[in-house]
Amino acid sequence: MALIPYDPFSEINQFRRNMNRVFSESFPHFFENFETMNTPRLDIHETANEVIVTCDLPGLEKKEDVDIHLDRNVLTISGTIQRSKEVKEEEMHRRERFVGRFHRAVALPANVKEEEVSATYKNGVLEIRIPKQTENNKKKIDIQFH
Repeated sequence: MALIPYDPFSEINQFRRNMNRVFSESFPHFFENFETMNTPRLDIHETANEVIVTCDLPGLEKKEDVDIHLDRNVLTISGTIQRSKEVKEEEMHRRERFVGRFHRAVALPANVKEEEVSATYKNGVLEIRIPKQTENNKKKIDIQFH
């Protein structure tokens, strides 16, 4: 007679696998969209002199609705999409456009100058241009010998 060690978590793991199977078969795209609803999509590319971030943010009504921060080569974009011409709930048949808070933080592919960032918003697209830090911008540290 073979002895099988008791695993107190085996039933929980089986339950989790069953639930994952049920949701993935019943609602295959629901969780994909749910995870990305409040994280705007963006592209990052670089030229010889700058890093350019292009972010889709349709529905911004004023510049106070978005915050851009840059700290140690990590760019953070956050804010709120508000719809001022919103339809009454009882008149709504389908709601797919995002409304609410969003947040996205990404590491940049190069060292950049944090003080020379510029941003523009046009046709639902936020473009952020960040100059790269060049070799001659690096500060030489003087060593004190005693």
